[in-house]
Amino acid sequence: MSDTWLVVGLGNPGPKYAGNRHNVGRMVVDTLARRTGATLTSHKARAHVADARLGVLPGGAPGPKVVLAIPATYMNLSGGPVSALLRFYDIAPERLLVVHDELDLPPNALRLKRGGGEGGHNGLRSISNAVGTREYVRLRVGIGRPPGRMDAADYVLRDFAPAERADVLVTLEQAADAVEDVVTQGLERAQHQLHTV
Repeated sequence: MSDTWLVVGLGNPGPKYAGNRHNVGRMVVDTLARRTGATLTSHKARAHVADARLGVLPGGAPGPKVVLAIPATYMNLSGGPVSALLRFYDIAPERLLVVHDELDLPPNALRLKRGGGEGGHNGLRSISNAVGTREYVRLRVGIGRPPGRMDAADYVLRDFAPAERADVLVTLEQAADAVEDVVTQGLERAQHQLHTV
């Protein structure tokens, strides 16, 4: 098995959805690609992928190898591409890190965990079913609950409001830092750093 990590950002494809709250996972992977100078290109697994190295190891060596990936499918079909990429790169599900939006966290809050339920998130459900386990790492990016009586499905498919965008940009950088910490230091240390800030 490869010691490479697969880092997947969830969202929906196409410009219509690009700025949606539901696409914040994709935005984090785009941020990581920009940081590393990597270019996401089309892959036969129905995804856009890039090979990269994240962080710097003690002594100045480049950090671990990662595959950055964004499924080219709609959110609720994310499992097929993720499963295919794990097989193609010979990566164990324990080294899968999925970045996704989370209604049950306040806006811009970040939480790392391994395993657990899907909380009604169709992208996670698709991945768990396709991969055959829930025991992968998730970085949950809080988008908060919809205001008033707005339906959650309508809320997640809305763009971030102009007043939110400055905070979202900061959150994307913090989320990218958290991914880097998981890959370079392990989940427990990354959780400790993120959750005790």
